[in-house]
Amino acid sequence: MKQILVALDFSDVSLLVLDHATELARAFGAKLWLLHVAAPDPDFVGYEPGPQHVRDNRAHVLREEHRQLQEWSKSLRTRGVEVTALLIQGPTVLTLLEEAKRLAVDAIVLGSHGHGRLYKLLMGSVCEGVIRATNVPVILVPARAGESALKTDAQDP
Repeated sequence: MKQILVALDFSDVSLLVLDHATELARAFGAKLWLLHVAAPDPDFVGYEPGPQHVRDNRAHVLREEHRQLQEWSKSLRTRGVEVTALLIQGPTVLTLLEEAKRLAVDAIVLGSHGHGRLYKLLMGSVCEGVIRATNVPVILVPARAGESALKTDAQDP
């Protein structure tokens, strides 16, 4: 295993996902690709872009997500892990699968929130979509897996 794609959504489970992916990277001497798939801009999916303050807020959110990915990457690098962070806009499952293929990863690590059946029926499941469509191993980290060893006051590893 030489390349591991780590899907991060900035939820409570993200630091646990990073912990597990870091352990795998160290065990196998693998490179980590930290990937956050941001929702596409409204005009990309056929809606009006909205007022300027909405666009400004969206830009701020994307900058903060990018900053957090870079902070996590920097922290992991100081621990000797080879890592690259990516923030890409698009449909979550499709974008994740395309990046996994483009990067020729050996495994995908992602978090499972453990939502109920109604949520999955209405919203779908990223985990389920990835598992059904990929041909590489998928490692799921459940939200109830425990406390992150990487957690700090600012949620930075």
